Formats: sequence, structure tokens, C-alpha cells
Amino acid sequence: MAGPNRILHVEDDEDILMIARLALADLGGFDLLQCSSGAEALARAADFAPDLLLLDYMMPEMNGMQTLVALRGLPATARVPAIFMTAKAMETIEGDMAGLGVLGRITKPFDPVTLPADIRRYWAQRPQG
Repeated sequence: MAGPNRILHVEDDEDILMIARLALADLGGFDLLQCSSGAEALARAADFAPDLLLLDYMMPEMNGMQTLVALRGLPATARVPAIFMTAKAMETIEGDMAGLGVLGRITKPFDPVTLPADIRRYWAQRPQG
């Protein structure tokens, strides 16, 4: 199953960054750029030109939704699909996701072994066009 090649992952927890790197880059073979804040993601996203945004929903200063809205303001990421990673209940974020190109969410804690397949499954189900 084909999937995105370049993933921009934004997460403030160092342990999750490390586990996700092992899962996505080493196991999944994705080209991965990891940022520890929304501000860092905004500064680096255009040069990286991601195919997919993987965003922590709950971060200090700039949360995942604020980061996504700001990334939508950049030409390089205006239409890039996104997936949230969160422990937050889905019902509380569904309304926020409408119309922003969010493919779904991955619940924390996630299984690092299945994370690449989870990403590819969401990617395959994304709206075309």
C-alpha cells in the first residue's frame, strides 16, 4: 500500500519523539522531520515540503489545532493532510477537525510496531482531489 513519503511530526514529549522516530523512520521507512513545537514546525515546514502532518493535539504555547491552522496559512502546507496524535477523547476534537483536512487520530499511547501501517491506512482513505 503506497503512503506518504515525507512526514512532518510535531510533538513536545522527547520520549514520544524518539519512539515515533524508530517507528516511522526506521520501521516505516518514512522521510521524517520532527519538531518539538508548533513554532518550530512553522519555521521548518516549507523547506521540508511534507506529504503528511502528524501533530500532537495537546502541546504548550501552540496546541495541535493552532499549529494546524497556522500551517494552513503557508503555501507549502495549505493542503497537506493531517493526523492528530492524542490521548484526548475524539468527541471533543471532532468539531475542530471539520474542514481542515484532518484524516483522523492516533490514540496515545500508540503501538510503535503498527504506527507505520496506521499512517498508511489513513493515507489510503484520504479524499482525492
